[in-house]
Amino acid sequence: MFISEIYESFQGEGPFAPTPSLFIRTSGCNLRCSFCDTPFTSWNPEGSQVRLQELAERVAASAAPHIVLTGGEPMLAPELTELTEICRKADKFITIETAGTVDRSVECDLMSISPKMKNSTPDDASWSKRHEETRHQPAVIRSLIGRYNSILKFVIDTVSDIDDVIAYLAEFPEVTADTVWLMPQARTQEELRAKSEMVKTAASEHGFRFSSRLHIEKFGNVRGV
Repeated sequence: MFISEIYESFQGEGPFAPTPSLFIRTSGCNLRCSFCDTPFTSWNPEGSQVRLQELAERVAASAAPHIVLTGGEPMLAPELTELTEICRKADKFITIETAGTVDRSVECDLMSISPKMKNSTPDDASWSKRHEETRHQPAVIRSLIGRYNSILKFVIDTVSDIDDVIAYLAEFPEVTADTVWLMPQARTQEELRAKSEMVKTAASEHGFRFSSRLHIEKFGNVRGV
């Protein structure tokens, strides 16, 4: 598998923050979000090929109860199915973090889907059209939430983004408010502080859940933590 980084830390987002976790980050993505906080897996993919046997050894050696398979877009990796089976045999809780544009049969305890709204479309002329055409795949979303325990996690930059979330959710009446998480768009501690109260208020008004970004709170914009 083409892997960007492997490290132990704590889950910084969603319902299992701050659970100790082993992060396995794949490199490569079919989107180019304007606010991407891991450009080394998308705009300029970095990494190396790592054998499944080596990944199995890293999983077995980790004391962390959770494995987070993230990216980039991990669902692009053909070997992801085998990796999730390895994690299951190791009796790990498996979270997959995905944009919900690619479907694949995997082992998963939580499918953490972060649909990309129009606020994600980059200005870059070579990518904006492709990104806009790819970011919304309702058939994939329905397939994933129908088969896995799932949450939808939306990145909020401005108040107007809330309207986009409401419009998006109107397509999916099967999604209940308690599985919807709003999270500030932030790559620095300063951005996170500036936007958190607005996002908390919006989440409360609509019956959604609020997710901070604990890794940014603690470390700022730093890789591998």
